[in-house]
Amino acid sequence: MSAADPALGAGYEDPPTRVGFFTDTSVCIGCKACEVACKEWNGVPAGDLDLLGTSYDNTGGLGADTWRHVAFIEQRRPPGTEAGSGELRWLMSSDVCKHCTRAACLDVCPTGALFRTEFGTVVVQEDVCNGCGYCIPACPYGVIDQRRDDGRAWKCTLCYDRLRDHTEPACAMACPTDSIQFGPLDELRQRAGRRLEHLHDLGVEDARLYGHDEADGVGGAGAFFLLLDRPEVYGLPPDPVVGTGELPRMWAAAGAAALTLVASAVAAFAGGRR
Repeated sequence: MSAADPALGAGYEDPPTRVGFFTDTSVCIGCKACEVACKEWNGVPAGDLDLLGTSYDNTGGLGADTWRHVAFIEQRRPPGTEAGSGELRWLMSSDVCKHCTRAACLDVCPTGALFRTEFGTVVVQEDVCNGCGYCIPACPYGVIDQRRDDGRAWKCTLCYDRLRDHTEPACAMACPTDSIQFGPLDELRQRAGRRLEHLHDLGVEDARLYGHDEADGVGGAGAFFLLLDRPEVYGLPPDPVVGTGELPRMWAAAGAAALTLVASAVAAFAGGRR
């Protein structure tokens, strides 16, 4: 079991092996089977049809009614690259909640609606959510969103109900190319490393892993990716950081400052009595 297993920190004494997603974008064909399977299994509303006019990407991004988002990125390769001079290629990627090891959304939720499961994933309990929206700006990936009809927060649960029944999440089961791979997170990281090495051997020099490093700003993601270009090209932050990581130090500093003020007030009062 990885030393970074967040279920241990959440109080689970003997949690099962941490699981997650490895999404290999190099074999994504943009079929959107993952989007459909996610909506069907989780009862996610269809939402509005966004005719963006620039791409086959009709959802545009993750949101309260889009827990899996298949991005279509049309890219004209510059001269001198392996793709040739000026050739057009499509980059496709199925994005999802990252289920961070250090999750800022958990830190800021005042009601406990967001909780860490025994599998290391992060889930919103919609019947506990009060719609405060604090979790939305806290997420460094812009994953969480509120539904317009009730204001509550919604996002991917990594099919928590299926995990408890020892069943693969719906999106991974529906993926026809194994672009979305589900399993024990440590095993997925090893598999991703081998895949990256293979692509580099084939001359795909721009291939890189994203979200797999436990030393990054979120302690490593529970859903990580193999990308064929820089994260920004896919709309992902290059260096995500948990903004609440400094909270313990800030609270300690605030407490020390408060004690200093109290001591000064007491001293001033005692001096005045004399």
